[in-house]
Amino acid sequence: MTQIVPKAVVLLSGGLDSTVTAAIAQRDGFRIHCVTVAYGQRHAVEVEQARAVAHALGAAGHVVVEVDLRAFGGSALTADVEVPKNRTQDERSAAIPVTYVPARNTVLLSLALAYAETLEAQAIYFGANVLDYSGYPDCRPEFIHAFETVARLGTKMGVEGRAVEVRAPLLMQSKADIVRYGRELRVPFELTHSCYDPGDGGMACGRCDSCRIRREGFRQAGVVDPVSYAIP
Repeated sequence: MTQIVPKAVVLLSGGLDSTVTAAIAQRDGFRIHCVTVAYGQRHAVEVEQARAVAHALGAAGHVVVEVDLRAFGGSALTADVEVPKNRTQDERSAAIPVTYVPARNTVLLSLALAYAETLEAQAIYFGANVLDYSGYPDCRPEFIHAFETVARLGTKMGVEGRAVEVRAPLLMQSKADIVRYGRELRVPFELTHSCYDPGDGGMACGRCDSCRIRREGFRQAGVVDPVSYAIP
């Protein structure tokens, strides 16, 4: 008798956290279907890296959806606003940074939910993390739980009693712990992209918040980061 493998949709940005999250979904026994959103982000190179990651992980499906959030702006990632550089941990924790994209995770999760409903998937995996970032409101546990309620109330599958679960396995993990998880799961770190302000050819700047958090995480985990940076 053929065993039915459960399906999960993974929001795959091409970054470190989402890639490790995808590997965790596979470890949990799911056949993964990835969705990447090209939302007009400054670091659009991550979309191509997401394609490479999905292929390397053997995803059963990978959809790239275009939703141009530059129409609204309001963020250093979607408007002509300078990306902060060389900030300390205290500076990063002082306030919600200009790299916050208004309602981004609400938009992304909604698209993942639509994909999950068409696939009849049991779960959505989401690489949100609250410890290493500056209090993004759409990375909090309360937000994720609230979105699960939306998914249950606002979909056919939810009304029929087949509500999808939203899982954020890295939510409370440090970046060093995320790197360690990735090493254990043999994640292709070399394919991931984390920089908010890459240079020509997509090389990571090494100075934005995301680069600094990533580099600190690899250093603390005692793992060599295979990605090249403009600033060694």
